[in-house]
Parts: sequence; structure tokens; C-alpha cells
Amino acid sequence: MPGFYEVMIERDFSSAHQLRGYKGKCENLHGHNYKLEIYAKGEELNNIGLLIDFVDLKKAADEIVKYLDHRNLNELPPFDEELNPSAENIARYVLEYLNSRVGDERVRVHKVRCFETPTSVATYQI
Repeated sequence: MPGFYEVMIERDFSSAHQLRGYKGKCENLHGHNYKLEIYAKGEELNNIGLLIDFVDLKKAADEIVKYLDHRNLNELPPFDEELNPSAENIARYVLEYLNSRVGDERVRVHKVRCFETPTSVATYQI
């Protein structure tokens, strides 16, 4: 099995949400200071020895964080109707968004970890 390169960046945002259908206090509107860990991987480096330019990955991550930050997630598509704004669904949404912006045949965002608290984290990976 061939080896691969991996890079990771972190981003933070604060948002409110409520979990539809949850039986407990999380069904009420509340907020979190989220942390995202974003991992990209690939088997080959580009012609100057980079897997992906951190500047490009950070720019794409900042776009999605700007969309989510200081908002009620239940009011934002796709969390307004299609998806419950759980940490699991946030992680997947962020991964898919980033791959639409920076993924190609050489490098993919393959894992996003979404921390609701320092001790509660959900991961989505492909």
C-alpha cells in the first residue's frame, strides 16, 4: 500500500443550534464554540513539493466558517430543513464543501473533526 501525505488546519467558530427530535436539553436553542480540524491527503506532491498550499485550504475553510459563524445553524441551508445541525452533520457538510473548492485528482479533504466542546467531537471521513 503506498504512503500518503497529510496536512491539517484548524478553524474556530461560534454558533447556536437546536437538535430537532432530540429528547433532552439539546432540543432547546443553545450555542457552542466549535473547533474544526480539517485534514487533506494525497500520494503526490506538486512541482514545488506541496500537497496543497495552506493559503488555499485556509481561504476555503474561512469561507465556510464565515457562513456558519455567529449564526443560528437551524436557519441556514442545509440545516434549516434537510439536515439536523449535529456535530456529525456539520463535519460532513464542511468536508463536502471544502472538496468542492480545493479537492482534485491529486489531493482531497478526507477528514473533518468537529468539536462541540474540548471533550466532545464528531468525525466524518472518506
